[in-house]
Amino acid sequence: MKILLADDHSLFRGGMCYLLQQLSGVVEILEAGNFLDCLKLAALHPDMDLALLDLHMPGSDGPRSVSYFHQRFPHIPVVVISAEEGCANMEKVMNYGAAGFVSKSSNEQTMLDALKLVLSGGVYVPPEILRNQMAAAGPVDKRSSPASGFGLTPRQLEVLQLLCAGRSNKEIASAFHLAEGTVKIHVAAVYLALNVKSRLEAVRVAEQLGLVGVEHG
Repeated sequence: MKILLADDHSLFRGGMCYLLQQLSGVVEILEAGNFLDCLKLAALHPDMDLALLDLHMPGSDGPRSVSYFHQRFPHIPVVVISAEEGCANMEKVMNYGAAGFVSKSSNEQTMLDALKLVLSGGVYVPPEILRNQMAAAGPVDKRSSPASGFGLTPRQLEVLQLLCAGRSNKEIASAFHLAEGTVKIHVAAVYLALNVKSRLEAVRVAEQLGLVGVEHG
């Protein structure tokens, strides 16, 4: 397994290197202290399994740098690890193609769980975004549909139905005229509500609960 670790604080990189060795298998860690070196290493190692990026290292343009990296290396999953904890930038990096955002204040287990999820092909959405999204959606009328009893908003139910139809995040985003990062957040909220960790599980549970094909208004 090959992981790119880009952060301008050598002490933080040292701690992360120790943490990353706890992932299963042999881990090769390539370190960069600025965004330009990060890009060079990614170009030299196209077989990279994961890139961990800080938002504010030298040469970086914050969330837009995530978009630039993702456009140049779309095959490399990106997880932002940052001291920022505001939902606005978290949502921006998800919309710009990141597969996850983990706060530097997170505990060791949260960090490992998030990275394992992304390495397995999943997306890690920080709980702050999910809480913010649910608060913005307001209280759910439990009489409106069976889905509401599981904490799903009408939009999340629509996303679930297309997910069950085999549509990709990109296709779902196009269908609802949403940013792909917003769809990732909806999918993460669906997983949380249904207590599942994959699309296959989500489809199975949705069918068992009778949520597929449910009308909503």
